[in-house]
Amino acid sequence: MGCNIAIDGPAGAGKSTIAKRVAKELSFIYVDTGAMYRAVALYLLKMNVNGQDTEGISKACTGASVSIEYKDGEQIVMLNGENVNPYLRTEEVGNMASVSSANPKVREHLLNLQRSLAAENDVVMDGRDIGTTILPDAQVKIFLTASADTRAKRRYLELSEKGVACDIEEIKKDIIERDYRDMHREVSPLCQAADAVLLDSSDMTIDEVVEEMLRIYREKVA
Repeated sequence: MGCNIAIDGPAGAGKSTIAKRVAKELSFIYVDTGAMYRAVALYLLKMNVNGQDTEGISKACTGASVSIEYKDGEQIVMLNGENVNPYLRTEEVGNMASVSSANPKVREHLLNLQRSLAAENDVVMDGRDIGTTILPDAQVKIFLTASADTRAKRRYLELSEKGVACDIEEIKKDIIERDYRDMHREVSPLCQAADAVLLDSSDMTIDEVVEEMLRIYREKVA
């Protein structure tokens, strides 16, 4: 069995950025489960499935074949044989993923792949329910969070640097609404595992968060 580091937390907390850095430092495989759910969400959007149509999502999601490949050290998310990395970080896909990821059939569809990767490799995996549901026996569990204001500012700067027109108050509103959906869904709601270490990155740099996670890892495993 591989060594598993589970990182959970709300949208915009920096999980993916931090998890990639930690995985690189430890020479672990990085598994971005959020990107996998976003790939399914992208598929549902392409199939014109309504986000409120629970039955439609359940039926359609099995048509999405999602896999992970690595090229020059970069994780490539494949959807039905196509590299969909460039399309996964739009607001439309993110909102559909927040809704569709609560669907039991969607979660079941991706669960086996995620657990197989973790069983066979040393992995850093981030998402909403890694430490509570996907990898309950992970050797290291961290709940990474930040204030809604901080997360909105980060997202605003990210979009602005890409030349995307956006409103920081709308971004903050969307983050708060997404938090509520994620925390109150019936299936695998977002919550801190009882044995997870809480890490608030509101006033920390990326380097500081990475160093703290590596310290936690060494304390628990090394």
